[in-house]
Amino acid sequence: MPDIELKSVSKRFGDTTVIPRFDASIADGEFLVLLGPSGCGKSTLLRMIAGLTEISSGAVTFDGQEVNDWSPSRRGVAFVFQSYALYPHMTVRENIAFPLLMDAFRKWHHIPIVSSIVRWKLMRRPDIASRVNEIAEQLELTPLMDRRPASLSGGQRQRVALGRSLVRNPSLYLLDEPLSNLDAKLRTQMRSEISTLHQRVRKTFIYVTHDQVEAMTMATKIIVMNRGEIQQIGTPDEIYERPENTFVARFVGAPPMNLLNVRHSGSQLTLEEGASWQHPGPVPAKERLILGLRPERLKLQPEGQPGIPAEVVVVERLGAEVVLGCGIVSQHGRTAGDLVRQDLVFVRMAGNPRVASGARVSLGYDADAAIWYSAETEQALPEPRPAALAAGA
Repeated sequence: MPDIELKSVSKRFGDTTVIPRFDASIADGEFLVLLGPSGCGKSTLLRMIAGLTEISSGAVTFDGQEVNDWSPSRRGVAFVFQSYALYPHMTVRENIAFPLLMDAFRKWHHIPIVSSIVRWKLMRRPDIASRVNEIAEQLELTPLMDRRPASLSGGQRQRVALGRSLVRNPSLYLLDEPLSNLDAKLRTQMRSEISTLHQRVRKTFIYVTHDQVEAMTMATKIIVMNRGEIQQIGTPDEIYERPENTFVARFVGAPPMNLLNVRHSGSQLTLEEGASWQHPGPVPAKERLILGLRPERLKLQPEGQPGIPAEVVVVERLGAEVVLGCGIVSQHGRTAGDLVRQDLVFVRMAGNPRVASGARVSLGYDADAAIWYSAETEQALPEPRPAALAAGA
């Protein structure tokens, strides 16, 4: 099981650069998720690691050895595609066994009549039959072994695709949005199964998705990508609690982090629309800032209490929790913005608070809930220190 290094890897298609430069290390046994919007280059990167797409420049190394010219089989990878890519004329048993059959095939075995005979014999070989049955039992496919893909549900087909990848006992598992075709209930089930599988086999998984829930629930490390470039590398907690720029802050989280463009005078914060409030702690020494606040860190308070003055515009009741969309109220008593969704400040609360659309409230928060970004670069700023501590430093 290799440690993987991507050194200045880039990919160009003609005059179009998809990945300008990518540097990352992937430790043995890690569950790495490449997370980003569609078209950001994550699937292309996965295919370069697999050896299915040629690298334009840079190097991929396994345990320090460059593998740019190695075939996928030599790299020892298993690839699970977004589409199931199952053979419709084969049974579940034959689909799972197919990679083992191909490993045992010789050139002359591909002659049509000979091929059928050889496959029939190989399917009955004890080592192949035992391995296929073992994988089927792990994925709870044993009762389905003689059925064909057309008679399977989406979740069952996905498990067959996983089984076909697992059967060769690869050193590296590559999964390209494997759950995107499943409904919500099956996605939850398959996330659990893939996480359990990773813990069982203790090998490296590299998983591509645009779904932050998949990334946050399965990964040991996440690489957030945008336009072929790395935005942040970290654990799920690091990515969520301390986004390094406003792109990550907006992309990770549902609802996303609230980002407010503010000016300050001391600890008095003012929006461009005129609304102002007292920040409960120190503020970075910059005139123009972006204040980031996670929805669950905001507290709903009666109007007039310290906090951001707001009016409840949207109430979304989600059973165990409620999401409120609030418009910030200016000093003139008007709600700032046009009240479209992207202008709202979101609050996520447990339970069922008795609040209705149109209610005037104050959105309180603690000083440690604030994450500050530069208005010019949109990069995170160091946490400001209280004046007394700064003076004594």
